[in-house]
Amino acid sequence: MSGVRAAFSMLSVLPMGAAHVDRRTASTAITVAPLVGLVLGAAAAAAAWGGAAVGLAPLLVGVLVVGLLALTTRGMHVDGLGDVADGLGCYGPPDRALKVMHDPAAGPFAVVALIVNLAAQATAISALIGQNRWGAIAIAAVAGRVAFGWGCRRGVPPAQEKGLGALVAGTQHVLVPLTWTAVLAAAAALVHPWLGPLAVLGATGAVLGLLKHTTKRFGGVNGDVLGACCEVATTAVLVVLSVKLDF
Repeated sequence: MSGVRAAFSMLSVLPMGAAHVDRRTASTAITVAPLVGLVLGAAAAAAAWGGAAVGLAPLLVGVLVVGLLALTTRGMHVDGLGDVADGLGCYGPPDRALKVMHDPAAGPFAVVALIVNLAAQATAISALIGQNRWGAIAIAAVAGRVAFGWGCRRGVPPAQEKGLGALVAGTQHVLVPLTWTAVLAAAAALVHPWLGPLAVLGATGAVLGLLKHTTKRFGGVNGDVLGACCEVATTAVLVVLSVKLDF
């Protein structure tokens, strides 16, 4: 249970009262991270349903839900996406890129990445509301947390010797994210029989592609890379599942 408490304490604003987190506890937290996504995703789906029920415009509801997800995660994941965008946009060796990522100021690449990502999420959610695909919001949130397992699988090194990335890098057997992905793809089929699994598999491919590039560029993973993977997976699932099929 210490790992579960650590997962909710590390990855959300929920007051779970996690004590000292060592590598073993952090490993368990990454393993069960999709459960955090399920709770946050269910809350986001309920908020979307409530906003639509009182007559708010779908796009406004989408914006509010995106804001809710950012608030319930302390903005960590969107911050990671912005930092990774700035790091990838700079020239120089890995240590130079990491220095840029640690700069608290947001550069132009971060601004563009965040605008595009958040706008895509809000617009996709508004489309999902029109199609009554409420479960898609929860699926997307879980997919974002499954991405942590892919980023922390064995064989992927940490970019630095200290920090969250060093604590969790290489802690997950590949069967952990693989199992979660299979379970999530099956659950996504309840939203749409083939578009749901396709969304999950597409998100997984996007995450693995990002991890391959960032590992080569930065020398490994860190907390920012994991946050970026979460956002990429979440957005990919929302966008694919928002596609309206007339056949």
